[in-house]
Formats: sequence, structure tokens, C-alpha cells
Amino acid sequence: MIRSRLSFARLYLRILTLLLPIPAYFSAVKIRFGINFFLERRPPLGLPSYWGILLLTTILWAIAAEESGLWNVEQLYAPGGKSRRLLEALAFTYAVVLVVAFFYRGVTYSRAVICLSALFLFVYATIARVIFRVFLEYRRKRDRKIVKILLVGADRFARRVATSLEHGEVLPCRVVGFVGLPNQEIAVEGPVYDVAEIPAFSNGHSIHDVIVALPPSRLGDVEKIMPHLEKLCAPIRVIVDLGETVGVRDRVIDLGGMHMLDLRSTLAESGSYLFQKRIFDMVFSMFFLLLTLPLTFAISVAITLTSRGPIFFIQDRVGLNGRVFRMIKFRTMKLGSREEGDTRWTSANDPRRTAVGVFLRKWNLDELPQFLNVLVGDMSIVGPRPERPHFVETFLEEFDRYNARHMFKVGITGWAQVNGWRGDTSIAKRVEYDLYYLRNWSLTFDLQIIIMTALHLFNSKNAY
Repeated sequence: MIRSRLSFARLYLRILTLLLPIPAYFSAVKIRFGINFFLERRPPLGLPSYWGILLLTTILWAIAAEESGLWNVEQLYAPGGKSRRLLEALAFTYAVVLVVAFFYRGVTYSRAVICLSALFLFVYATIARVIFRVFLEYRRKRDRKIVKILLVGADRFARRVATSLEHGEVLPCRVVGFVGLPNQEIAVEGPVYDVAEIPAFSNGHSIHDVIVALPPSRLGDVEKIMPHLEKLCAPIRVIVDLGETVGVRDRVIDLGGMHMLDLRSTLAESGSYLFQKRIFDMVFSMFFLLLTLPLTFAISVAITLTSRGPIFFIQDRVGLNGRVFRMIKFRTMKLGSREEGDTRWTSANDPRRTAVGVFLRKWNLDELPQFLNVLVGDMSIVGPRPERPHFVETFLEEFDRYNARHMFKVGITGWAQVNGWRGDTSIAKRVEYDLYYLRNWSLTFDLQIIIMTALHLFNSKNAY
């Protein structure tokens, strides 16, 4: 959760930073020539178009900004060096631009425009970064999506870490509990749990991150407690005091001056998964829902006319990071008790099924409303199939690493399902295939699974 929230913030800051050369050149041309250059179809006679030099500047600016870390959110809160990094990026960008403009004889560009654009870019970048920081602080104070953290450690070091997290400037965080280790002093305020109680957080408690906050003298205990932490379906990080001379790399998060090392990170926090998969899910879902709208209407009418009860069946399922969400399907069963639906498998010739329900389940049409779950972000098109909380608790005791499947968003279809492991089949095999998907995820792999799902749609086994 921490890494994903920072990834989104970096994306917005990156887009904002990359767009800044446009208003900078617009302002420079306006001052130098007194015209809105970019709104003219053709530049005035004798004057060149500045679109080419703007494109070159933007490319160079992107390279310089990347190397200078201008879109690292953490740099916005650095005590010093922000202007120096910005000036270094500008110096590199415009040094190359001036050299190219000097040697390129096809068009003569105004050096005054280039210099003025550099000045405006510095001013706009400074203002934009200040505004972006103010915006982040505003969101942090008003954001209801608080990052819930389970902190491993209960001594004074853990107390200091908890205070820094809850009063940090970057993300709104709340420590929901502490895990005390054997022979460790208790110096924190809040619920303290034993190591043996960690599995109690494995399902439905929405623990977004687990942070190990141990002093250097007890870092050797990390290896001992990792088997207990594996029960959780949340990223695990450790607070590491690296010192000022140690650089921060991909597996280390710098959050308000605290260095957290990823002990177990997942692709679900990567930029490709967060953005590419989400965009694909939204576009595909909206297209599919519009395409099947007449079919959805026909199914709704059929359900209404043939059986008593609502059109849709809504049930609790366990999703990303063990969070329980409400999954929606077309109702295929007669009305019954909620407890029975939450704890009982559907079997062949199940008497609870309606006539329409048998048809819908055979052709997987009862799953259509789940594309609404995809649109709101509870599910993905492709991912491990969501299970009911009752069965998740059971499977956690019976199968190792079962909760690892909740490190990704659950899906309408998945690698296990297209290989025949759906319904009343081996849970161990289903977990095996789910873990293979988690290790090898890519957007092309998702497309392969979608195509396989379409091919198997009319030959669905175990679809009762």
C-alpha cells in the first residue's frame, strides 16, 4: 500500500513535470514576439515554428529530470538541495538545446526565446512543486484511505517509528497494532500481540503493510519471525538505519527520512501492474458491459419472471490484501439462508438452483455483473478467483502459502480456471496455478488467459 500510494504520487508529479516546457516556451514566445505562437496555423513570415525545439527540450528535460530525481515525491520534503537539483536539470537541458540550435542551420531560433523559456521553466517548476506538495498535504489531511500498519516491535525504537509514521508528511498512516517479541520491553501505546497471534490478521482486517521496527541489535530476529509473517497477505518491510552515505535503491523506500527495506515486495505494487493493468481492466470492462447490455437486460427479465427474489446475488469475498468486498453475480439459486450460501459448495444437481440458474451457470453468464466489481477496483479481469471468508480461514490452516494468492487482485477468470481447476476440484492444484500466475504475471499473460477463457467458455466443466 505504501509503495503503491507513492507510485501514484510519482506518476502525477512526473506528468506535471514533463508538461512544464510547454507553458515555458509559450510564455517566452509571447514576451519575445507578442503573439500566441502555438495558436497560429503558420508562423509569421521569417519566423520559425518552435514545435521542433519544444520537442527536443521536452525529451532532454525528461532525461535530466529522471537523473535529478525531480519526480521523486520524497525530494519535495527534503530539507535542502531542491533548487540545486532543479538548476542542474535545467543546465543540462538548455546546454544541449543551445548547442543544437547553434549547429542546426536549417532554422534560426531566437536565443532570447530559449533563454527566457529556461527562466520560465525554472519559475514554473518551482511553483508547480510547491503547489504539488501543498496538494499532497491537503490530501493527507483529508484522505480517508489511511494506510493501516501492523508494526513488529514494541520497544522504544518501535514507539519512535510509530510516531514518525502517524505524524509523517507524505502519507496518512495509522498503526493498528504492535507485535511484541520475547524478552522485549513494552514501551508503546496501543494493542500489543504475541507472535503467535499474527495469523489473526490474515483475513478481513485490511492490514495494508507490515513494518518490522527493530533496533539494530535485534535485526537477527527477523529471520525467526518471517515464517509467522508469511501468514499475512500484505507487503513486509523493515526499518533500516542505513546512514546518510548509503544510497536508496529500488527495494528501499525513503518515507520522510525513514528507510524501509522490502523483505517481500510484489508485482501488485509495480507501476506496470498498477497502471497498465488498471487501464486495461477499465477499458475492457466498459466495452464488455456495453456490448452485453441487451443480454444483461434479457437475463434480468428471465430471473424476475421465473423465480421469487432479487435479480442479483451479492456475497462477501476476500480480495487484495485480505480485504473483504461485496461481489455481485446474477442470482442462480432459490432464496435461502445467508449462512448456507457462505459455507456450502454448489454441487451437481444442486436442488437450490433455479431453471434459469442452471443455464446461466453452464454458460458462465452469472459472472457478467462482476465486471462492475472490476470497474470499481475490487477485482481485475484476470487473477485468482475470490473465495468466501469462511473457506479462506479453512484453507489457511490446510495449505501453505494460500494467502499469497491475495497479494494480487482477484479476477473473473484466472490461470487455474482455464486449466480446469475450478469449482469442486483440488484446492492444492488451484493454489499451485495461482502462484505460477503471480510469479509470471504480465499483460500479455493476461491476454492469453482471456483468449483461453473465451475458447473454454462453451466447454466449462465443474460449473454447477
